[in-house]
Amino acid sequence: MAKGPQYNLPFRRRREGRTDYRARRRLVISGTPRLVIRPSNKHLNAQLLRAEVAGDKVIASAHSSELKEFGWKAACGNMSSAYLVGLLIGRRAKAKGVEKAILDIGLARPGSRIFAAAKGALDGGLLIPIDKEALPPDDRIRGTHVASYSKLFMNEPELYKRRFSGYLKNKLKPEDIQENFAAVQAKISSLEAQK
Repeated sequence: MAKGPQYNLPFRRRREGRTDYRARRRLVISGTPRLVIRPSNKHLNAQLLRAEVAGDKVIASAHSSELKEFGWKAACGNMSSAYLVGLLIGRRAKAKGVEKAILDIGLARPGSRIFAAAKGALDGGLLIPIDKEALPPDDRIRGTHVASYSKLFMNEPELYKRRFSGYLKNKLKPEDIQENFAAVQAKISSLEAQK
């Protein structure tokens, strides 16, 4: 490590690889609210933030665990739930009078869950400058691939139970994920102004 009077120690979050200050500065200077999406292994968190002198102010937020209140029975860390979280934050932002936002994924690697949440926010009413080709297809978001994959194991009940134990534990047959998705999507889309 360099020493001496000419050496400037980088900020702690930069040293830890948690913040890219150049990118953050450009986002903050723009003055547009930021849609911050942070995935974890089992959940996804989305917040709409506005930069202020005292710090970032949260305008609206949504977490994948909230989807249970709308009737979501599948896992909260998959692409379908990411889309629904994006739709939820889009509706809440629209209720707060926010129409435009910039996607802020931080140092996370761009992935399908992040772009699924962005697509949900777009469908929820937010205007986000994003390449439409980066967004996942609708059939993947709705869980069509899960339903078709589950039908391959219908003749083998033991293997079916083992592969889809998470769905079955929540009393959801994997071939019914599209209906559950459509029902939750309709409930979120019909939300009125929320605080």
